[in-house]
Amino acid sequence: MDSTATTSQTPATPEVPMTVSDQQSSALLDDTLTFLTAGTPGNSGPQGRTEIERWAAVLAVSERSGLAKIKQELAQLGTLLADAKTPAHDIAEILASLGAETAKVADDAGGDYSAPLNNLSKQLIKAASLLSK
Repeated sequence: MDSTATTSQTPATPEVPMTVSDQQSSALLDDTLTFLTAGTPGNSGPQGRTEIERWAAVLAVSERSGLAKIKQELAQLGTLLADAKTPAHDIAEILASLGAETAKVADDAGGDYSAPLNNLSKQLIKAASLLSK
C-alpha cells in the first residue's frame, strides 16, 4: 500500500445522551442495596467499580441539581477501589460522605425514591463504619 494513499477513517460515534427510566433507576438502587447488604467488601475491586460506573453514568445524565459532590466522590471511590493497596480507612471516609450526601438527596427526592435512597444512605454509612474498625 502506498504510504501517501488516503485511508478510510471510521466516523466518530456521536455522543447521544443516555436516558434512564424510573424502572432502570429503581433496578440500579435495588442492585446496589443487594450488593451492600450481601456483605461489606473490604476492597471489592471489580464488582464495586462496576456499581460505581453504573451510578456515574446515571448521575451524568441527571438533571437534578446538587449531585456534583456525589459525582466527584464516586470518581474518587472508583480510583481507590482500583488499587488493592488502598487503606480501608480511606474507602470508609468516602463511603461515609457518600452516605451523608445520599441522605440529603433522599430528603428532596420524595415519591418512590425517598425510602430506597434513605436505605442506601444507611447502608453506605454502615459499610463505612465496618471498614473503619
